[in-house]
Amino acid sequence: MKRNMSGKVCLVTGGTSGIGYVTARELAKVEANVVITARSEEKGKRSVEKLRAESGKSNINALIADFSFQSQVRKLVEEFKRQYDRLDVLINNAGAIYFRRTLTQDGIEMTFAANQLAPFLLTNLLLERLVSSAPARVVNVASNAHEGHVINFDDLEGERNYSFMNAYGQSKLANVMFTYELDRRLAGSEVTVNAVHPGYVGTNMGGNNGWLVRLFLPINRLWAIDVDQGAETVIYLASSPEVDGVSGKYYYQNKAVPSSPYSHDENAAKRLWEVSVEMTGLNS
Repeated sequence: MKRNMSGKVCLVTGGTSGIGYVTARELAKVEANVVITARSEEKGKRSVEKLRAESGKSNINALIADFSFQSQVRKLVEEFKRQYDRLDVLINNAGAIYFRRTLTQDGIEMTFAANQLAPFLLTNLLLERLVSSAPARVVNVASNAHEGHVINFDDLEGERNYSFMNAYGQSKLANVMFTYELDRRLAGSEVTVNAVHPGYVGTNMGGNNGWLVRLFLPINRLWAIDVDQGAETVIYLASSPEVDGVSGKYYYQNKAVPSSPYSHDENAAKRLWEVSVEMTGLNS
């Protein structure tokens, strides 16, 4: 059940396609003021026009940032704060996978930078706005790909041994651990934070890895659920009154489920937080 979100401001990263797009569309339908992020002005404008047409609502806008650039994350936050005096729901949905080890302009391995550091930086820079808007919610789109992985602090960026599956799994584990640690740090604030495994969804993720991967994507979708199904739990956590006050959980199919044992390691989570602060220059 979705509540009427009139007057609420929802920021959805990666809202130009896939799960983020569906989430933005459905939240707009229940009267939320929806802001999506896009990597280019053209893509943002095109997505907003399409979202407005499909939802029948005009309460959708876009902000531009390539999340592989920390400077652009910071600029997006500044622009958001200029335009909006509140933030009721932050959905960290944008993510990527890189088959070959690639570095960002900041010199950081791309998968970890896009999947962990960008949402970590974005969320922390927006925490004050979330707290002042409370009750507010943070929803982190993770994955069951985190299972079986640990945070390899000795080779966090795969300099010695890079595997795209390990890099992706570690980044999704980091999302879950970030969720739990942020929940502990937000205790008493009326800002809830939960993680979600959307399921095996047929999106365009991975399409940045060349023509062969793009050729495989339509075949891959034969075994995947569609994006509307994948977005269901994200929308549920963003808008359902059933999860009022519920925080520090990992959800799948609208139910809190166990995440991996390692994801509950508080010492590792604190260390990950400290490393993320250092890599983003959050306190500088």
